[in-house]
Formats: sequence, C-alpha cells, structure tokens
Amino acid sequence: MNGFFRRIIRYFFSGTIFIVPLIATAYFIYVSFLWLDSRLNLPYPGLGFVIILTAITIFGYFSSIFAFRRLGEWFDHLVSRIPLVKLVYSSIKDLLAAFVGDKKKFDRPVLVTINKENQLHRIGFITQSDLSELGLKDMVVVYFPQSYAVAGDHFVVPKENVKPLNISGPVAMKFIISGGVSGFSED
Repeated sequence: MNGFFRRIIRYFFSGTIFIVPLIATAYFIYVSFLWLDSRLNLPYPGLGFVIILTAITIFGYFSSIFAFRRLGEWFDHLVSRIPLVKLVYSSIKDLLAAFVGDKKKFDRPVLVTINKENQLHRIGFITQSDLSELGLKDMVVVYFPQSYAVAGDHFVVPKENVKPLNISGPVAMKFIISGGVSGFSED
C-alpha cells in the first residue's frame, strides 16, 4: 500500500512538470493577447498580435529591398546623432542582430577556465576575438549568459583559457539558460 501512494505522488509530480509549463505558457500568451487587444481596442482576442506579426514581416520584407535598405541606413545615421537615443537604439539593435541577424554573435560557444586550481569552468560565447586595437592581442571577449534570466556578463579573458566547444550556438544557449537542465540535445 505504501508503494501505491508513492507511485501516485510520483505520477502527480510528473503530471505537474508536464502541465504547469504548458498552462503557464498558454496563460502568458492569452494575457499578452488581451493586453495588446485592449490597447488597440480590437473586438477579437489575438487580432492585435496577428496585425503586429504581419506588420513586422512586411517591414522585414521592405528592409531587404535596396531602396528601403538605403532609407534604413539614413534612419540609422539620423538616430546615431541623438546622444541618449543612439545608446538605447544601437544597443537594442545590436542585441537583436546577435540572435537573429546576418551577423549572429552567439555562434561560437566556448568553455572558459575560470579557476585552474579548482578546475572551475564556465560556458560562454566569444563575441570579439581581436582586441589588438586595445593592445590586448592575446585576449578575447566572452559573453556569459545567466541561467533563467535575460542578463549576462562579459569578460576579457586570455585566449589560452578558452576552449571551443563542438556544439551549436542555440544548443549552448539553451543549456546555459536552463541552468544545465536541458542537456545538449538539438530539440
């Protein structure tokens, strides 16, 4: 009888692990739709989301056309002349480009030795491999995302402490963000 209750409790927790993230994700999407639709005063839930996805896709299409690319370059130049706006705009643009643009930065996962004596290592991504302009020719910049956060730190480390990993950038990022729980699978 004791084993029966233990099995029931294990099934309950297995079900919880499966259903809570599913419901939380669905609830987040639902609340986001309602919030967006209330801002746009639309009658159907989700219509605002569809409109925004469509608008972003159309802007993406136009930004790939030569004439609109020139317009985008002109806009970037204009924004770069406004001190505080330049800082925010360029930082957000660079961050997004690092994940989804043509100049992806998180595609070189590495293992960095933090403490040789205790064999302490950390997984990160090389974001700058040439620091000769700073007089640091034997150093690289490594970005270390934090687990379960939209944050991270970057360090300038000696090249000798950096070892490339034989995994893809997205797999390494998923591994780091999950705190190592996800493993190294491609799913």
